[in-house]
Amino acid sequence: MRSLERHRDVGAYALGVLDEAEAFRFEDHLMECPSCAAQVTEFGATTRQLMLYRRSTPPLTHPMPKPGPRMLDRLLSEVAGRNRAVRRRLLFALAASVVLAMTAPALAMMSSGGGEQAPESIAAADERSGVWAEITTADEDWGSRLELKVKDGAGPRVCRLVVVGQDGSEETVTSWNVPRHDARPNIMTGGSTLRSGQVERYELRSSDGEHLVTLKPR
Repeated sequence: MRSLERHRDVGAYALGVLDEAEAFRFEDHLMECPSCAAQVTEFGATTRQLMLYRRSTPPLTHPMPKPGPRMLDRLLSEVAGRNRAVRRRLLFALAASVVLAMTAPALAMMSSGGGEQAPESIAAADERSGVWAEITTADEDWGSRLELKVKDGAGPRVCRLVVVGQDGSEETVTSWNVPRHDARPNIMTGGSTLRSGQVERYELRSSDGEHLVTLKPR
């Protein structure tokens, strides 16, 4: 018997309608064919239902005929369709979990923002000192995050960023060294206890108190 015909014997073997010789040959094939082995397992529930039905049904005058090829093909098609439905449900569940994993961080950021302002940038230059600066701020629950970019070719010197509040208070956020004859921008980060709406201005000063540039929020 050809290999293709062996595959079709899955239903007959599971239902116990093969003769002894055919069942022996199919079991040899079953040891080398994982696909048929899986289908035999799938037919287990159907076989048990048929056995219960036959036990609960009064005996007929004529013995029950063996299932023909059409019945076996129908049973195989039902098992294959059930497997496809299970795979589709698993794929849909996996796709839903991927979408949730991708959208959850964005939703969390939107819900936890609580009306916080988007980052704002202000820039200014001072002709006398030759210093240019840009500050980007973002409000947080505890105050504000700051990023400072500075171009200053008048080094060497030590400089600092001072946040001046609307109440006149001053807070030094960060400090840095300016190399000699180096006009490349320096980038620093820091944090202030004042939110942007509480800031009157930002001042860059040298360590000896010289005013370098002032930046005012819009």
